[in-house]
Amino acid sequence: MHLEAITWERLTDTLADRVLKTGPADGSPWLRVGFDGAPAARPGERAAALAEALRLRGRSVLVVGTGGFLRPASLRYEYGREDPDTYYSGWYDTGALWREVFGPLDPGGTGRVLPDLWDPASDRATRSPHTELPPGGVLVLHGPFLLGHWFPFDLTVHLRLSPGALRRRTEESERWTLPAFERYESEVGPAEAADTVVRTDHPGHPAWGGLR
Repeated sequence: MHLEAITWERLTDTLADRVLKTGPADGSPWLRVGFDGAPAARPGERAAALAEALRLRGRSVLVVGTGGFLRPASLRYEYGREDPDTYYSGWYDTGALWREVFGPLDPGGTGRVLPDLWDPASDRATRSPHTELPPGGVLVLHGPFLLGHWFPFDLTVHLRLSPGALRRRTEESERWTLPAFERYESEVGPAEAADTVVRTDHPGHPAWGGLR
């Protein structure tokens, strides 16, 4: 894939303008955008920047992180605290994301999204109230391993790190997760599955592959 250098500011503005021109593929009154990437690629920061750009353009936006939809510790650590296969396929409650985040934004849905479900620090339900996203609003979901679940995104952005950059930028205590991202590359191929790819090996100098 040919990648071109771009600034984060220009990239954010380009994505925001694209969102304004995009119609939901399934006729829903809400748009759903996904920022897929390892924690080291900081997808939450990029999601927040896009949300701010969309708000400046008059859109209501709800940012949701998959970190708020972790499974209980008893399930995450069933095979140990550093099992990369469980991290890949068992840490995030995709069923709850379907039910509490995407379901309300289906055509005919209520628009009442649960922004988070589980607090990993206390290992208890957050009991957060639902947030109502008005018609025309945009959901921006961020986190790792978003692609390959058939989530009904209208636009997906994959923040790509080369294996070497991913290792360098991952905290040593978290490097046990690296095989999970190797498996994700092999099984899902996020660079091919996403609508656009942003290479983030050098945080201040991103490059992107355009929009499909």
